[in-house]
Amino acid sequence: MSPPRTPGGKARGKARAKPGPAAAPAQSAAPAAAEPTPHPLARVPMPVRWGDLDAFNHVNNATFLVYAQEARLAWLAGVEGTWFDETMMPVVAAAQVNFRRQLAWPAEIVVELAARRVGTSSLTIAHRIVAAADAGCVYADGEVVMVWVDPASGRSVPLPEAIRRACQSPDASGETTSK
Repeated sequence: MSPPRTPGGKARGKARAKPGPAAAPAQSAAPAAAEPTPHPLARVPMPVRWGDLDAFNHVNNATFLVYAQEARLAWLAGVEGTWFDETMMPVVAAAQVNFRRQLAWPAEIVVELAARRVGTSSLTIAHRIVAAADAGCVYADGEVVMVWVDPASGRSVPLPEAIRRACQSPDASGETTSK
């Protein structure tokens, strides 16, 4: 079988390295500034539902984002003060997930949330999806960037004070139950 061809007729496939001089050693970069430790926001327990499974009988990759979304909503529901109204609301600007191990049904999980970065109009929330019985068993982790916008204009607005306070409160890491 011949390799697939591009529209221009060239063969596609694995590129082979051509022999040549050895690469120069990489310059050592300046040490990166240590990332601040994320501030815990919530631990939200939830069950894995049979409907979360895909054709391979493990939790579908998109469902991990749903778990993170449900946990964020549970956390936001407990935030004291105004964090959305007719002039401001959060939208997801970016989402990233690292799949660490397969997750099957039945299972009980906990979604751990932490504030990684609090910006002028945005909040980066780290998430970890772990086994309820063993927080060392990580199924996925990643982060979501939420930006507060004016729904009428679609432009960013300052992060609500209620959200700033919630990201700094010492008791923000309490257990939250999903509804």
